[in-house]
Formats: sequence, C-alpha cells, structure tokens
Amino acid sequence: MHHHVPEEEPCFVISVAAKMLGMHQQTLRYYERVGIIEPSRSRGNIRLYSQADINRLRQVQRLIGDLGVNLAGAEVILKMSARIRQLEQEMEQLRLELDAHRAQLHQRRLEPGG
Repeated sequence: MHHHVPEEEPCFVISVAAKMLGMHQQTLRYYERVGIIEPSRSRGNIRLYSQADINRLRQVQRLIGDLGVNLAGAEVILKMSARIRQLEQEMEQLRLELDAHRAQLHQRRLEPGG
C-alpha cells in the first residue's frame, strides 16, 4: 500500500539524495555549509533530506546548469521565488476577504429596509 508522504517529511539519507540528484555527497554537504539547504538531522545526527529539499536542489541544478547562474545567484533567485509565492498567497487571501465583504454588502442592500 502506497500512502502519500508530505513534501516536508525528512526521509532520504545523503547517499540516496545524492543518487536522486546525480550529485556528489560532497556537493550536498557544501550546499548545506553555504546555507542553500538545511536538511533535518536524525537522533543519531544523520542528515535527512525531504522531497522539498530535493526539489529545491533540482531547482539549483537547473539554474546553474541551464542558465549558467552561479551559486549566489541561484540562492537569490530561490529567495525571490519564495517571496513571490508568499505574496501571491497573501494576495489571494485578501481577494477572498474582499469578495466576502462585497457579498455581505450586496446582501444588506437586498434586505428590506437595507
């Protein structure tokens, strides 16, 4: 039976993560040292990567490999992308609140004596 693992769930040891990405473990350790990625640690202090970590590292690979961006540039792009996603979510939330207020106002206008 296959159940869905949350994206943030730390489940891959460094050797598996490195294989999934086609990267050296040394590269993963370096990316951690410079702050690109923060894998979780098990009780025995083993690095554990989540699917979200893997996705982030794939994005870094694409930026460096396809666009020729350096690591610092890749980090800036990732931060900006995250910020844009956050702003989009906030905007959507505000849009929903605004729609709810508009609906309330409209309802009041339709009520007798409104």
